[in-house]
Amino acid sequence: MTLKSIDEYGPSFQIKVLSSLLTHKNFLVNIYDVLNADDFNSQSNKWIVQEIIRYYDKYHTTPSLDILKVEVKKIENEVLQVSVKEQLREAYRSSDEDLEYVQEEFSTFCKNQQLKKALLSSVDLLKAGDYDSIKTMIENAMKAGQDKNIGHEYVKDLESRYREDTRNPIPTPWEDFNALLQGGLGDGDFGLIFGNPGGGKSWCLVALGGYAVRMGYNVLHYTLELGEDYVGRRYDAFFTKIPVNKIKDNKDRVEEVIPQIPGKLIIKEFPTGKTTINTIESHIKKSMDLDIKPDLILIDYVDLLASKRRNVDRKMEIDDIYTSTKGLARELNLPIWSVSQVNRAGAKDDIIEGDKAAGSYDKLMITDFCLSLSRKAKDKINGTGRFHIMKNRYGMDGLTFGVKIDTSIGNFEVHEYDEEDMEAALERNQKPQNGEYDSYDRKHLKEQFFNFNP
Repeated sequence: MTLKSIDEYGPSFQIKVLSSLLTHKNFLVNIYDVLNADDFNSQSNKWIVQEIIRYYDKYHTTPSLDILKVEVKKIENEVLQVSVKEQLREAYRSSDEDLEYVQEEFSTFCKNQQLKKALLSSVDLLKAGDYDSIKTMIENAMKAGQDKNIGHEYVKDLESRYREDTRNPIPTPWEDFNALLQGGLGDGDFGLIFGNPGGGKSWCLVALGGYAVRMGYNVLHYTLELGEDYVGRRYDAFFTKIPVNKIKDNKDRVEEVIPQIPGKLIIKEFPTGKTTINTIESHIKKSMDLDIKPDLILIDYVDLLASKRRNVDRKMEIDDIYTSTKGLARELNLPIWSVSQVNRAGAKDDIIEGDKAAGSYDKLMITDFCLSLSRKAKDKINGTGRFHIMKNRYGMDGLTFGVKIDTSIGNFEVHEYDEEDMEAALERNQKPQNGEYDSYDRKHLKEQFFNFNP
């Protein structure tokens, strides 16, 4: 049961309909055969719908805002031009609240309008006794508006696959990686950072999340290892550049900096081993219901989630968890970053390769971008390390970068990697001078001294 005219639904409903037609291609594809600009009484809404239909006829996708700006300038009626601009502004600003209901209701309304026209047109056929034509007409009207999304149609979707906003990548703090990722991790992508224990993996997630929030994106950070408050203090350290162990004494600086950050950050802690990917999904949808639409998801870390499969070996559990995480990224059309451990052999390597993934090598197959962070004990003393691109669906992999690291504030400075220069630098830092011990040995002896119990 639908209302008799589109005006009865009210202006807000019509704005959400326009928003859906302009920004949700799948909705437009499904409703295209029953969409009629004459169903709208407002001249501005009629113009917008006519333009959407005209553009779709030719390019098989929705018109971009830049295209509409050009077409609006061609409107000779100044009053209509102003009205169209206002409607477009409201449509692009419209929230996604109740959008599913609006799309379903409008689809039903359009199908009912199509059926009504078919019934009225069948009167003459009925008088002529042409029942087959009536049957065909009614059947076509009943089929109108059904799901027509069969996938990416190679020829027809040429325009849409070259749109700048097709993938909507969220950039990383590291330009070298953004270039390799064609801008960053995009909608539905799953990125993974491997590393040894205590190597700075969780700080990498803080750097990714903090950079995104500072650029105005909304980030949901899930922690299954550290407490919410402590993760929050890590972000405080990242934004203020004050070491996390000193951040408590600089609350005034935190209160000065944090309100200026344009994006939203939600940190949520869940218990290790009891949380499934369904728990994460429920919280994401709850956030959306509260009008916090995330742009980026961080999970620290996926291996600590519980599998839905029971009584299977650990490898099968891990594979199930990772497959479900990738599925969630695709379903919600959001990028997800997480971290994972390397095995014991990988912890000893200067450059961590894909075969050193702990638990299951299949992690690499499931993810879209895999990065390893190698830091030996001496690297931790010297604030150095190596990033290695293990896998990349969007460009080259197998590349290694040097990185200067300050894990007290989550700062990672990526630079070109030169193995000889790196070894020489470590040698200079480690070589005893004037009979003294190097910095690493001094630290080790100091720890041994304080741990010594006579």
